[in-house]
Amino acid sequence: MQTDWIWGLVGGGLIGMGGAVFLLGNGRIMGASGILGGLIDGTGRSNLWERVAFLAGVVVMPLLLWPLYNVKIDTHLTDKWEVIVVAGLLVGVGTRIANGCTSGHGVCGISRFSLRGIVATVFYILAGGLTLALFRHVWGLI
Repeated sequence: MQTDWIWGLVGGGLIGMGGAVFLLGNGRIMGASGILGGLIDGTGRSNLWERVAFLAGVVVMPLLLWPLYNVKIDTHLTDKWEVIVVAGLLVGVGTRIANGCTSGHGVCGISRFSLRGIVATVFYILAGGLTLALFRHVWGLI
C-alpha cells in the first residue's frame, strides 16, 4: 500500500518517545541490548524490575495491537527458522561487542549528537547491507 510508510513513521516516533521518556525518567539511555544484557549477565540486578517491565512491554504491546491489523503484513522475512535464530544470536553478540544497539546508538546516540553513536550507526548499517547482499544475492540463504 502507498500508506505503509505511515506505520514506519508512527513506530519510529513511538521508539523516539520511549527513548526520551526513559532518559528523562531514569537518566539512562534506552538501549534494548543493554537492558536485556544486564538481565542475562547479572549486572542489572539493581534495577531488575525496571528492565523486566521494559522487556515485557516490548513483547506484550505488539500482541495487544495485533487485532488492529486486518491485513497480512509481509515483512519479507525468510521462512528458514535456522537462519532467523542464527541471525538473532549474531545480532545479540554484535550488540554486546559494540556496547549498544540500534535503540542505544541509533536513536538515543544520534539524537544527542554522540560521535560514538553516529559512528556505530554508520558501521552497523554498512555491515547489515553487506550481510544482506552476501547472504541473499551471493549465497542465496535468505
